[in-house]
Amino acid sequence: MEDTLSAPRLARSRKLPPRAAPIAFAFFMSAIMAFLMCCVIVGANTGIDAGYPARVLGSYVLAMPVAFVCVLMVRPVVARLVGVVCRLPG
Repeated sequence: MEDTLSAPRLARSRKLPPRAAPIAFAFFMSAIMAFLMCCVIVGANTGIDAGYPARVLGSYVLAMPVAFVCVLMVRPVVARLVGVVCRLPG
């Protein structure tokens, strides 16, 4: 019989610590934005045909690491700009 408390404990132990949240955010934000931008730019430049998915994947392989590094670099600047233009609680 399975212990009902072990499943949440196991899931919790597999999560990243809170200090990794900025890195996880940058990873997911860059992955999603790079993919969407590759889809749009490849479609606009070369059209959508049978080779479209392969061209998107080829451009994504380059764009994703670049986007990840860029998001990591601009995150502090963006946070500061948000603080300048938004009234934040606290």
